Amino acid sequence: MDIKKKENIEFFHQVVDCQYACPAHTPVPEYIRLIAQGKYNEAYMVNWQSNVFPGILGRTCDRPCEPACRRGRLGDDEEPVAICRLKRVASDNKNNISSLLPNIPTKKNGKRIALIGAGPASLTVARDLMPLGYNITLYDEQYKGGGMIRSQIPSFRLPDEVLDEEVNYVLDMGVHTLFNQRVDSLKAVLQQNFDAVFIGTGAPKGRDLALPGREEARANIHIGVEWLANVAFKHTSAIGKKVIVLGGGNTAMDCCRTALRLGGKDVTVTVRSPFESMKASPWEIEDAQHEGIPILDNHVPKEFIVEDSKLVAMRFEKVKAEFDEQGNRSLIPLDEPPVIIECDDVLIAVGQSNSFPWIERDIGIAFNKWDMPKVNRETFATTHEKVFIGGDAAFGPENIITAVAHGHQAAISIDLYCHGKDIKQRPDAGVNLLSQKMGVHEWSYDSPVSNDDRNAVPLMELKEALKNLSNEVELGFDEQRAISEAARCLNCDMQTVFTEDKCIECDACVDVCPTKVLTMTGKEEDESTLRDKLTIPAKNLEQPLYVSGDLATGRVMVKDEDICLHCGLCAERCPTGAWDLQQFTYIEAKACDNLAHKAE
Repeated sequence: MDIKKKENIEFFHQVVDCQYACPAHTPVPEYIRLIAQGKYNEAYMVNWQSNVFPGILGRTCDRPCEPACRRGRLGDDEEPVAICRLKRVASDNKNNISSLLPNIPTKKNGKRIALIGAGPASLTVARDLMPLGYNITLYDEQYKGGGMIRSQIPSFRLPDEVLDEEVNYVLDMGVHTLFNQRVDSLKAVLQQNFDAVFIGTGAPKGRDLALPGREEARANIHIGVEWLANVAFKHTSAIGKKVIVLGGGNTAMDCCRTALRLGGKDVTVTVRSPFESMKASPWEIEDAQHEGIPILDNHVPKEFIVEDSKLVAMRFEKVKAEFDEQGNRSLIPLDEPPVIIECDDVLIAVGQSNSFPWIERDIGIAFNKWDMPKVNRETFATTHEKVFIGGDAAFGPENIITAVAHGHQAAISIDLYCHGKDIKQRPDAGVNLLSQKMGVHEWSYDSPVSNDDRNAVPLMELKEALKNLSNEVELGFDEQRAISEAARCLNCDMQTVFTEDKCIECDACVDVCPTKVLTMTGKEEDESTLRDKLTIPAKNLEQPLYVSGDLATGRVMVKDEDICLHCGLCAERCPTGAWDLQQFTYIEAKACDNLAHKAE
């Protein structure tokens, strides 16, 4: 395959399943190999170049990489590599990295950028544009940077010192910060003659429930995201003994665990949907259950029960979920008595939404039917040429790593715009495919496949963990566990690449392949027919097949990448070198890579 062809770049990229699934396309196998070698600074910087917040994300990431991990597809008892927790290993064990951070030009390029909101999207824009000599002014109503990472993620999951350290790596580049300053008018910001404005204000508005009793019990009913922020900023330090948390997402899990630490003795989570349909990450649910918090599914809230002007309980209706052929869900009430749960306080965590009352409707920004600014999903531009939006503010609540990916792309757009170029002409990723051959049958890396089970992360003793909000529950991997877990990685960026004119069709590679993913067969125009003809039929249609050109006999070599171990045995066994181990490198383009735009 010619690596210069775009379709082949995509093929090799998709084979590195974890990196492909990561919104910021972090080179996962590369930093895992560095961790295995004890090169923690280097592993941290590989992460920092892509995801900007390795220590934060090593504790809080939604981990889209892990469901994609090839390791989890090798057998019923296999689990993916603990990619997220290995990221934390690099952060926890690094030394001083100040000398590895980019140099910031003393001579600026004359362009002024405003960032509204100090969350991960805005900080990523700053991290990418500061090395190019931009003057950046950051506005945020909080007293420190971090945005909703700071206000919504409890410190028992993310210690303040980790958050401060990684936020300050960006701010210390010379960003002009205006904290404790709420922006109430985008028009006023634009009148300050900034060359571009980026909005990264998150999805700050928690949804409410208009149920009977809501107004009468207002003092003891709290919107989850607002309540978490009040706890984070020490405006709230206690809660009632009996607490109900409404909702099944990650915010609900943070609310119930926080309530437990602030005095809640009987904390219950209720969810409208079946348990298996909960939106919270599985590990978030596990952590809540580990702390003894019951989760009641199929409970639809119907009423806040108030006696003598005081909240005393909630009434729920039991339901069952039914799905139509399109997968749409209906909740069917059961013929059962209502469920009454006593409570002193209720935390509502049933979703978040965007709110833009501060964006005037007469400044050239078009809004859609949901009263959201229209944002281009590739460039993150609005209909106002100077205004860009990313993170949760762009398309609604997602996660930190997605906000980082938005920030990288928005920074590219801002840089192109400020230099008078077409923002739709996106720079190409940096790619390479380099042979690892050192001898006839020797390669520069060793890839024995570990048979270890996934390592469980150690936890603080429960009684100690629940004492206060600042005791970090997860203790992280020690060096031994880190090395063991790193060895489970299959090094999917180490590709087995085939050269047709070297093949003598001896079938040695087919014979030696431990997962039987190689097949020599006649050509087929129909891919589904070809998939069925393989030694083991290739059923994962999302993973493209590797199909060679014609061999001497007219047959083709086919590899099913879905369960390839990347062990390299085919290359070691091949007598002619038709198979080669080659490292595929994919580095997502970033504005800060643009040397042509760099100031002195």
